[in-house]
Amino acid sequence: MKILKKLLAGLTMIMLFAGTSVAAEYVWTFQTSGAAGDDVYRFLQEWAGWVAEDSNGRIEIQVLPADAVVKYTETLDAVGANIIQGDFTDPSYFAGKDPAFSLIGNMVGAWSHPNQLFDMMNNGGGAEIFDKLLNTYNVKLLGVASTGVEAFVSKIPIRNVEDFKGVKLRAPQGMVNNVFTAVGATPVNLPGSEVYTSLEKGVIDASDYTVFATNQAQGMNDIARFPIYPGFHSMPTMQITMNLDVWNALPEDLKAVMKKNADRFAAYMVEQHEKLDIEAVELAKSKGIEVVSWSPEEVAKFREIAKSQWPKWSNSPVAKEWAEAVAAYWASKQ
Repeated sequence: MKILKKLLAGLTMIMLFAGTSVAAEYVWTFQTSGAAGDDVYRFLQEWAGWVAEDSNGRIEIQVLPADAVVKYTETLDAVGANIIQGDFTDPSYFAGKDPAFSLIGNMVGAWSHPNQLFDMMNNGGGAEIFDKLLNTYNVKLLGVASTGVEAFVSKIPIRNVEDFKGVKLRAPQGMVNNVFTAVGATPVNLPGSEVYTSLEKGVIDASDYTVFATNQAQGMNDIARFPIYPGFHSMPTMQITMNLDVWNALPEDLKAVMKKNADRFAAYMVEQHEKLDIEAVELAKSKGIEVVSWSPEEVAKFREIAKSQWPKWSNSPVAKEWAEAVAAYWASKQ
């Protein structure tokens, strides 16, 4: 990456999006991997307002959409080089640097609610492991967030682990594909753009896709009328980071502001997306769609099978450390 070129591009984008405040002591740019019209982008504008308010105007943050300054796959390096001061993105984009980013980004089968991830981060050593990894790139972890656990789209009722056997389902390459193979399903690698038509034509019976509200809005549940909700198989993580040198230079009171609002944002995003999901579930039920919910025992069975696949993707020291920490976290809950 040519740092000077990127820096000039970043400064140009900042000038286009907003002027610089004279009153603020710290004026930063954070870039997200989402588009400007996404709900998450709107939530991040609110987050920037919270930071400004809690810092009494001492911190001003411009939140820019994906690719505004650098490509969405380059934000880790850009934050480390202080081209942008922070990012909100999926760690999986940086899996080429260390497979641990992929595990942290989506530990398939590990979580059935974001609060479990947050608890592991705070009380199971997760934050320390992730922060240590990011520090090697001159990046500081502020926290993690998530849109929530993805629902599952299905044309046939899948009420337990056994019912997955023989089901032809769409799953992307990688760990999720391995986990569904391990439960006896037959994964098919299809792009997300082909899921609807493949379900409609009977090419597949079910699909890994996204959260319930989005599935419902896109009409997935209208043709695949046995969605599984709440979900349990996949929960993408969002990292909240900033430049380590900038962080280290902050006074303690402003560090507290940044940490507090990272946690506040994570909780807010879960709350907002759960509201959307609950509304979508009620709409689906009003259309005669059967929303399938798994028992805690079946979710635990699925997790045990998924856990057998985690070591296959733990092929770096940090990835191994993360996988062992997640396994230890669940062992402590038994």
